[in-house]
Amino acid sequence: MSAEPVLEVTDLVVEYDGTAALRGVSLEVASGEVLALLGPSGSGKSTLLHAVAGFLVPRAGTVRLTGTTVAGGGPLVPPERRDLAVVFQNYALWPHLSAVDTVAYPARRRGVGRAQARAEAMELLELMRIGALADRRPAELSGGEQQRVGLARALARRPSVYLFDEPTAHLVTHVRAVFLDELAVRRRDSGAAAVYATHDAEEALGLADRVALLREGRLMQVGTPQQVYDEPVDLFAARLTGPASVIDAPGGNGRLLVRPGWAHLGGPLEGRLRGVWFRGPHSDHLIDTPLGEVLIREDGPPRHAAGACVGWVLARSWPLPPPGA
Repeated sequence: MSAEPVLEVTDLVVEYDGTAALRGVSLEVASGEVLALLGPSGSGKSTLLHAVAGFLVPRAGTVRLTGTTVAGGGPLVPPERRDLAVVFQNYALWPHLSAVDTVAYPARRRGVGRAQARAEAMELLELMRIGALADRRPAELSGGEQQRVGLARALARRPSVYLFDEPTAHLVTHVRAVFLDELAVRRRDSGAAAVYATHDAEEALGLADRVALLREGRLMQVGTPQQVYDEPVDLFAARLTGPASVIDAPGGNGRLLVRPGWAHLGGPLEGRLRGVWFRGPHSDHLIDTPLGEVLIREDGPPRHAAGACVGWVLARSWPLPPPGA
């Protein structure tokens, strides 16, 4: 982390009608870093982004952007004066502006001339595969097309921090990849940071420099993608980040987490194959063993049929705390 984080949230509490939606959340985001917020619906991801953006007023705690306190400890800085680009799930496009004028607006606010701003906007719309729709207004665009306009507008903003709330949820795969690649380029070139809320573990682990796991308004764990996947703090965190089997430790000393790639077919341990699923590049095998059910992922097509007795070997595991600990 840098000495002066671009974004710093300290002991943040947000309530809805007296019910806490965020409970003492603290985190930092460095220049050029992507922090993924990963959690189920209702965990507080959107609430945290709205508080950082200035759309919600915290009951307690502070938010600092580029060294300036924008919430808590003084006058609240309004959203339009915060150095942010925001993409939320509802797109929030201006109904009277065409797609190209919407995307050109951030450049116009920076003082760029109309022709140059529109040229830059057209490049972004072409990048998002909707250049042909440049003159259409939101009412003339599908939901997915509106989402692409909102993403292009955010990329045009050139802020210190991007805030994204499930921004690729409705994008087709190739457009999602283009957007994520362009976001990476712009972060590298400008040093901008990004906070990226998602419920998709694969997206979070593949995109982020660090991942923050949220549950019921609290931070459960913050770490690199490998740390939160390999060393989860508990079973809920483990299942939030990907498939997980839980088996008894030899000798009955606690429980062990086993990821699908941490065990392999063929070995001294015995089990019966309960189910087999061909996934294309790999196959999943669910094995019933004396220690518990284990999901094993092997490259290629299935090697055995359901019901077969198979051998297996455990390559690695991670100890889990006792339930309720």
